[in-house]
Amino acid sequence: MAGLEKNTPTPTEIKLHKKSRLLEISFSDGATYSFPFEFLRVYSPSAEVRGHGPGQEVLQTGKKDVEIDNMEPVGHYGLQITFSDGHDTGIYSWDLFHEYGINQESLWADYLERLAGAGASRES
Repeated sequence: MAGLEKNTPTPTEIKLHKKSRLLEISFSDGATYSFPFEFLRVYSPSAEVRGHGPGQEVLQTGKKDVEIDNMEPVGHYGLQITFSDGHDTGIYSWDLFHEYGINQESLWADYLERLAGAGASRES
């Protein structure tokens, strides 16, 4: 997933809101999405979180208060994010951000359900 899909909208603006812990991205198709830092951390595209195949995902717990310490552009296709818990692997492509924006509500509901099922918490 090193490049972009042909039809993927590209960001026109990226804002990091430290106080409200939101990353806001506006895209060339007119869509704007706000991502809580916690959402981005628990849905990191890294192998450490996603595993190496279906069913290999590692449930992330205690990430409610995670911060974004740094963001670096990766080529013209995404961002590498460094979180306050030291996690810094995984490249968030524009494709992924757009997909997450569209599906954020169902992804978040799924995450909360998996946490509850594991008897785990968002609190650190």
